[in-house]
Amino acid sequence: MAQDFLSLISGSLVGTVLGLIGGGGSILAVPLLVYVVGVPSPHVAIGTSAVAVALSALASLLGHARLGNVRWPCALTFTIAGVAGATLGSTLGKAFDGQRLLLFFGVLMIVVAAMMLRRRQSAGSDFVPLTRASAGTLAPRLAGFGIATGTLAGFFGIGGGFLVVPGLIAATEMPLIAAIGSSLVSVTAFGITTAANYAASDLVDWRLVTLFVAGGIAGSVVGGRLAQRLSTHKTALTKVFAVIVATTGIYVVWRGLVG
Repeated sequence: MAQDFLSLISGSLVGTVLGLIGGGGSILAVPLLVYVVGVPSPHVAIGTSAVAVALSALASLLGHARLGNVRWPCALTFTIAGVAGATLGSTLGKAFDGQRLLLFFGVLMIVVAAMMLRRRQSAGSDFVPLTRASAGTLAPRLAGFGIATGTLAGFFGIGGGFLVVPGLIAATEMPLIAAIGSSLVSVTAFGITTAANYAASDLVDWRLVTLFVAGGIAGSVVGGRLAQRLSTHKTALTKVFAVIVATTGIYVVWRGLVG
């Protein structure tokens, strides 16, 4: 069946990008489900993508954790605060008109692309780990970024890795590869939170989830290995992908305005 094949391919693309650059891939999931796979309801596409992205991100997280790329205290603090935001955001998203939500989603993609192009790459020499000594200053910063990112992630049904990565770097100055690995803790948790909220309203297509996740797991393995090998070329990879995100966002906005 054509739809099944397209779901597998779309999922593998999202999983590869998540593993490769630690964010951005999830923002393609909803447009892929709507315009490539053919899901008619934007809300069902968001709910379905949230499940798929969470599980694909979990697969990527396991790979990065084995490589020692996760800074757990920082990642968990960011994530715990963000889950509250994701709960609020996903509740608001369900109440929003589906076509208008898709239009705003396209605008978000264009903004995200600009952020990815302008993102400062940190060498990690000034990394501040989360300890008892630094918690007074560092924990509020991590929590603030986490709540804001989780709200956006929940509202649009995305993982939010493109915001988590620079947020972790801004808060702690951790190396890019560590921020990528650590961001996947939040991407997984935000996806699960959003998915649970949408599933409670019967806005998840579980058959498509299975296919999308199968492709995503395979893609995440490839992406994680490439991330380790191409860590010195992340800037070029991010710029190329930002152009793809911007182009897709323009298309989504155009479709929302004309149709």
